[in-house]
Amino acid sequence: MKAVEISAFGPPGVLRLGDRPAPVPAAGELLIRVTASGINRPDVLQRTGNYPVPPGASDIPGLEVAGEIVGGDDPELAAAGFKKGDRVCALVAGGGYAELCVAPIGQCLPVPKGLSDIEAASLPETFFTVWSNVFDRGRLQPGETFLVQGGTSGIGVTAIQMTKALGAGKVIATAGSDDKCQACLKLGADAAINYKTQDFAQEAKQVTGGKGVDVILDMVAGGYVARELECLAEDGRVVIIAVQGGTKSEVNAGLVLRRRLTITGSTLRPRPVAFKAAIAAALKKNVWPLIEGGKIKPVIHSTFPAADASKAHELMESNQHVGKIVLTW
Repeated sequence: MKAVEISAFGPPGVLRLGDRPAPVPAAGELLIRVTASGINRPDVLQRTGNYPVPPGASDIPGLEVAGEIVGGDDPELAAAGFKKGDRVCALVAGGGYAELCVAPIGQCLPVPKGLSDIEAASLPETFFTVWSNVFDRGRLQPGETFLVQGGTSGIGVTAIQMTKALGAGKVIATAGSDDKCQACLKLGADAAINYKTQDFAQEAKQVTGGKGVDVILDMVAGGYVARELECLAEDGRVVIIAVQGGTKSEVNAGLVLRRRLTITGSTLRPRPVAFKAAIAAALKKNVWPLIEGGKIKPVIHSTFPAADASKAHELMESNQHVGKIVLTW
């Protein structure tokens, strides 16, 4: 099979289209003939040598795919409601940038009715991440206020739509330009803050009438954490899922005590299959009907042929995109 390989750690140009042996599904896995592979920020970190591959995972980058089931144990597939020939999308721990990819059956979901494989390939990584962190860890409840940093990222466009569709009271997004703020509003955000020209903590307080935000999804960390604590409501939660602004944060412990604040976070890639399968089941029950009903829509910025994976990574690193970037096979 053809696969995009990381020839050496470095800039986007180190990505090369090469030949690899076709993977063979083990017990509990199925084989997908991939038509589209989603691109995510962790792929960039892996390419630069800053995100080690979990033990046992493929060294081929790529954490989400969509395509057709072409292999796997028929009874195992049937038990999960699948059969060969079905169109699925899947979250994988690696190996997604390839013509063939194995995936744990529990981490696969049917392509939502009405969606193309390109649209479906944009779903798993961000939807699993948002559900796990906003609703499981962050415990966002209907009527509560939610803020996402980086509202036009793949995570951001997912978080805005998912929280709004599931009953958040107010959804606030930050973005790095006025145009991106407008994009957030079009996706359903109640307010969008240009973090380059506005103080997001002050603005969030104003939007909430001084009450503060109940849940914040943070991909920045670093100096943002202290400011996020300032704009949290009582019993508020900040959930950290990336550290683009650095790993060191100063915390006002007095504020944490007085307002009963929670600082938490997680990574998804190294978690066990059973953990991810539980998220898949929750998505199928709670979110897939919203996608099929048109209340949540994939946001695709660009597609690239797999041979142009380096150009796709260049675009991601430019931060000019709104939504997802997808490779096609």
